[in-house]
Amino acid sequence: MSKGTRGDAAAYPLSGVRVLVGRARHQAGVLSTELRKLGATVLEIPFIEIRTPRSFRPLDSALQDLASYDWLILTSVNGVEAMWERVTKLGLTKAVFRHVHIVAIGPATKKAVEQRGIKVDVVPKEYVAESVVRSLGRRVKGKRVLLVRAKVARDVIPRDLSRAGAHVDVVEAYETVAPESSRTRLRTALKSPRQRPHIVTFTSSSTVKNFVELLGARGKRTSVNGILTASIGSVTSSTLRALGLPVDIAAKEFTIPGLVKAIVGAIADRAPSG
Repeated sequence: MSKGTRGDAAAYPLSGVRVLVGRARHQAGVLSTELRKLGATVLEIPFIEIRTPRSFRPLDSALQDLASYDWLILTSVNGVEAMWERVTKLGLTKAVFRHVHIVAIGPATKKAVEQRGIKVDVVPKEYVAESVVRSLGRRVKGKRVLLVRAKVARDVIPRDLSRAGAHVDVVEAYETVAPESSRTRLRTALKSPRQRPHIVTFTSSSTVKNFVELLGARGKRTSVNGILTASIGSVTSSTLRALGLPVDIAAKEFTIPGLVKAIVGAIADRAPSG
């Protein structure tokens, strides 16, 4: 990682740094743009692809019966977008959300909800499932809760809210898979001296799992030697460690701006002084 003049370093602290962004293709832009503004060279190879579930019947039924729920929990922008597509397809309007309290995990999810003209009632202090449970506390006892999420996800929210006395329904809005087209691109980039990243970003547990799947068991350790991993949050970091990968950079605020800030800080710490 080369550094320029002192002035360049201040304006472009990521100059000379190659960063691999593995977000889904339609979502990579925000992170990539922020990194490029700071001088980074960005390579986009999606580790996840968003797909529709096998059936929308459970989600459609829940949306048509939304008036019977007290709480609606949305865990991601992808979940909001998938849900809203079904709302439109079913001919429903934002009026169906009038009597339900909405929980959004993270500012990006909150923004996606509010862009549809719907009020968000709760945003947990930390953008993880455990914080959702702490935020709702005793308010869910005896209440009906609808959780809209990906096909494969942690069971913390439904398990712990059920223990708190809530009746929780979980519906699948989308699923994430490892894009087969990324397999060769990823392996080629890691072998190429001109493309090999200094940093790989991980924005969810799914990106970690799919990264490892795309590399293959044999290539996981050797391919990432000398490359820094940058994690957006505690759950993503836990997944990295569980799969035998280090956590070199960890965002303190579990957002894209927080991740970028952590990367800048880590590079500054590694830069030679004087």
